[in-house]
Amino acid sequence: MIFRQYLHENPVAASYLFGCGTEGQGAVVDPVDDVEFYVREAERAGLNIRYVFDTHLHADHISGGRRLAERTGASYVLHRSADVRYTFHPVEDGDVLFTGNTRIQIIHTPGHTPEHISLLVSDLRRADAPWFVLTGHTLMVGDAGRTELASSLEEGARDLYHSLFEKLMKLNDQIEVYPGAYSGSVCGRFLSGKPSSTIGFERRFNVALQARSLDEFIAFMTQDIPPKPSDYERIRLTNAGQ
Repeated sequence: MIFRQYLHENPVAASYLFGCGTEGQGAVVDPVDDVEFYVREAERAGLNIRYVFDTHLHADHISGGRRLAERTGASYVLHRSADVRYTFHPVEDGDVLFTGNTRIQIIHTPGHTPEHISLLVSDLRRADAPWFVLTGHTLMVGDAGRTELASSLEEGARDLYHSLFEKLMKLNDQIEVYPGAYSGSVCGRFLSGKPSSTIGFERRFNVALQARSLDEFIAFMTQDIPPKPSDYERIRLTNAGQ
């Protein structure tokens, strides 16, 4: 498997390129606006981009996802519930996509936003077992992503609790965690400057995961909330094609 993590500073975000080197098929996740950067990186890695994923409709930066998909002929992938004004490849919880020998299982993880997905990835040339999970702004290193776009913060926190404890925290401890942001992002409060972790380490030490009940988690997630990104409404609408 080929795997690349890209750390961006403006905005503070992480994007990814990964895929099967044997068959030359790859995927890009949460690309920022510089589309040609990913085209060059894929060429260097010997990958044809088959899928472009946005884990959710971003509100802190303009996504390059649709333009990258158009540029490369890839399918642009969002959760089927995404409220957008363009055509995309819809996925839902449990769906599986392949880039050669790389398997990508979709996990619907709402809470940060309603349409949020995480990607559980396996390298089938090594094992059927998943190797890592791309968690976007759901499970971060050190914290959970703040809730957005719910009718109430409590509703968003409730969805996030289910996404974390009923889905992601059931994964094996050794699975690597790669989030969509790191320290400096406004999408979390106690984010680490280390942009990767494991399920086991986060289970033990992530501040958001120390809650002992749903009520305790909701109370934690609805206090000391970071300010929303500057111009977030316009950015999200732009990413939705509106």
